Amino acid sequence: MAPAVVLGAISVGDGSGMVCDDGQMSDRVLVSISEGVADVRFNRPDKRNALDGAQFLAIVEAGEALKHEAGVRAVVLSGEGSSFCAGLDFSGFQNMAGGSKPAVDDGNPGAMVDGGITHRGQQACWVWHELEVPVIAAVHGHALGGGFQLALAADIRFVHPDTQLSMREVHWGLVPDMTGTWFLSRLVRPDVAKELVLTAKIISGTEAGQLGIATHVTESPLDDAMALAHEIAGRSPSAVRSAKALLEEAQLNDAASQFAAERKRIGALIGQPDQVEAITANFEKRAPNFS
Repeated sequence: MAPAVVLGAISVGDGSGMVCDDGQMSDRVLVSISEGVADVRFNRPDKRNALDGAQFLAIVEAGEALKHEAGVRAVVLSGEGSSFCAGLDFSGFQNMAGGSKPAVDDGNPGAMVDGGITHRGQQACWVWHELEVPVIAAVHGHALGGGFQLALAADIRFVHPDTQLSMREVHWGLVPDMTGTWFLSRLVRPDVAKELVLTAKIISGTEAGQLGIATHVTESPLDDAMALAHEIAGRSPSAVRSAKALLEEAQLNDAASQFAAERKRIGALIGQPDQVEAITANFEKRAPNFS
């Protein structure tokens, strides 16, 4: 067995290197490569891998780094601890409840990617679509909001039956803005997509399998995802890359316009009275009173 190549932690500093401002290596996303399979793990278990500015940066940088790893033939995404990813960090919602939008800088998910069609929040998902090799998500615990959208960005999903999944944004007075509208609409019927988004309902991994969101429902998502990744890694790498490209070209339909629409609509919601009331009511554990 070939030894694992450990890329280690991905920088969450200024993007100029592997070391944070305090001189310590960030451990927000862990990446190791063995026998052609990149094992990518969200590593914020104390927060159920929730997304803050540093986490967005780390996820994007992990994906971008893997684009340049010629030996990678498949990627597995998973989360350390009890959840895959519980969505946006609560601190982000608290800031929105104050009526403020984060400044667009290197630490903000709303910063546009230079020369790209996404902002950083969207790129945290889109980067996995951009990889030439297959990306497999092993999903357990929670995949809510942005976490759900990260799972949707993978080519294949192994989901534990007890996983809680939700396109949760409307619950917080928002809309999905991490490529979720584009990916979800290509997996399920339009009426199903609308129900999931408009109600923000939480579904189980079992239900996700019934709806076609989960490729496989399994008690051991990470083990099964790794097994499939190694099987794919044993195939002709050029054939696998070409096959993925062909299948995606058949589905591609003006992603740039869709992502721009996501940004425009969420930008018009953040900090407005209805959205502030949605957040405030949630934190106060009461029914919202919308004007």
